[in-house]
Amino acid sequence: MASHPTALAHHFDNLEQQREASTFGMWVFLVTEIMFFGGLFTAYAVYRLRYQEAFAAASNSLLTWAGSINTAVLICSSLTMVLAVRSAQVDRRKMIVLFLCLTILLGAVFLGIKAYEYRTEWQEHHFPGAGFRFAGPDPRHAEMFFSIYFCMTGLHALHMIIGMSVLAALLLPAWRGRYNPEWHNPLECVGLYWHFVDIVWIFLLPLLYLFGAHPR
Repeated sequence: MASHPTALAHHFDNLEQQREASTFGMWVFLVTEIMFFGGLFTAYAVYRLRYQEAFAAASNSLLTWAGSINTAVLICSSLTMVLAVRSAQVDRRKMIVLFLCLTILLGAVFLGIKAYEYRTEWQEHHFPGAGFRFAGPDPRHAEMFFSIYFCMTGLHALHMIIGMSVLAALLLPAWRGRYNPEWHNPLECVGLYWHFVDIVWIFLLPLLYLFGAHPR
């Protein structure tokens, strides 16, 4: 009688079936996330078309260099996430842990740069509300740009924090050798989520930072 794999849940016939089910579930979840962010992108597109001058001026006030560096940071984090999965496929336990740690570290770098940006916007009174100030044209609709900016980047940062937390939860099982060539689907599913978050940012960069076309 064949031995029952440790990672196999009782309601699945084999690991391949379990892997397909969990991967499908992750893709369904990502579709709901696409619809969620899609609403925000639609709102941005509508208001940008209506108030182009105000949105361009507000975009020009952002720290383009910070957004560009963060893009490079996230691309590198996607690479380290892929290498973590690959390390599991070739049964290199310590390398899985190393690349997971590097992915978390790069996520922390991203959030640190984002926090610096938020601090700068706060000092320049670009946070929407009673204290909002904007020296460019049409401050009222520039405030609308910043409302969308903080909503979209804030939600993206929240997704980053969630992803880093899940990656941190995978560290101990990875160190104990739970993930191997036979079973590493948790790494693959979290990797899909991480790549999705990175792709969202790649769309945010041109929409929010490059629209003004005058790097700061």
